[in-house]
Amino acid sequence: MSETLTADVAIIGGGIHGCSTALHLRRRGASVVLLESGLCGAQASGVNFGGVRQQGRHLDELPLARRSRALWGRMKELIDHDGEFVQSGHLRLACSDAEMAVLEDWAKGAREFGLNSELLGRNAIRDRYPWLGERVIGGSLLAEDGHANPRVVSPLFARAARKAGADIRENTKAVGGVRDGAGFVVEAEGGLKLRSRVLVNTAGAWARDVAAWFGEIVDEEPRSPNMNVTEPLPFFLNANAALMGEGDGVYMRQVERGNVVFGGAGRGTPDRIRRRTRAVMEVSARAGRAIAMSVPALRHARVIRTWGGIEGYMPDEVPIIGPSRTTPGLIHSFGYSGHGFQLGPGCGAIVAELALDGRTDTPIGHFSIDRFA
Repeated sequence: MSETLTADVAIIGGGIHGCSTALHLRRRGASVVLLESGLCGAQASGVNFGGVRQQGRHLDELPLARRSRALWGRMKELIDHDGEFVQSGHLRLACSDAEMAVLEDWAKGAREFGLNSELLGRNAIRDRYPWLGERVIGGSLLAEDGHANPRVVSPLFARAARKAGADIRENTKAVGGVRDGAGFVVEAEGGLKLRSRVLVNTAGAWARDVAAWFGEIVDEEPRSPNMNVTEPLPFFLNANAALMGEGDGVYMRQVERGNVVFGGAGRGTPDRIRRRTRAVMEVSARAGRAIAMSVPALRHARVIRTWGGIEGYMPDEVPIIGPSRTTPGLIHSFGYSGHGFQLGPGCGAIVAELALDGRTDTPIGHFSIDRFA
């Protein structure tokens, strides 16, 4: 049976960015309908490492990260749950003088945005983290960073948005959309038709399809994180700190139950059509070996599960945020290239401002879709 819905704003995509946008719109009184082809948070938003980090980002992203970090500190107020957010600090490791120089350069640039990372030399990092291996010669600690549980955060945003009055339709795939007069008409499987004044594209690795409906062609590539978790281990990681290697890109954190979550050193295999992924055992083994070189305590840890999801990557690994270049009233927020989890709360607020006010005070000029025109 066909059904027609109307809303001030229609959102396509129910990851952390779509659900955060829906919540912020409802907090300002706008009517919202969100269409999600599967379950909210089932793809990139729910399968990532869970890093709530500012350290190591492209400097242009830091205004977004700063705004979002303030909301992570108020998560209980925002979604009635802390999302298992822990301000543990983010420790970036250097295994060569060249890698240490990269950390020093980033720290210098980040100070202009009010971020002060603590640079640690060989002796200082060994004194503070005696479990690190000999290959580590230094690092950078950003104490206000941390991590959360991605499995619960996006569904919690969806729950909070629903409680605030958003109409969220899961297992409802949008299959086409047009601009019709002063607004949009979006059609979904099952005969659903949705009319709105504004359309927001937060469709993740499928956002390029939505952009193409309106003549905007972008080279968004699907990739899959190759995630792993070990058996519970005796707790050893100071204050739950999240670690990442500057050179090899592998990362890890230990949760309260003792399990160590880690990834990097390669990708899983994504199937964008079937919306499935397959972890690659060779990648998991390579990441495990790299982690064990930096943290010898993990040398004999057993991996009990691997998983992945589908993330959308842009050629420059910087997201698209802002108005369409072809269609008034269409707003894009996608292509977060594997590091969008931390940005979700703040970017949702930014997109809500763009939808309702036509502007935002947070600088987003670097993220325009025009760069791919």
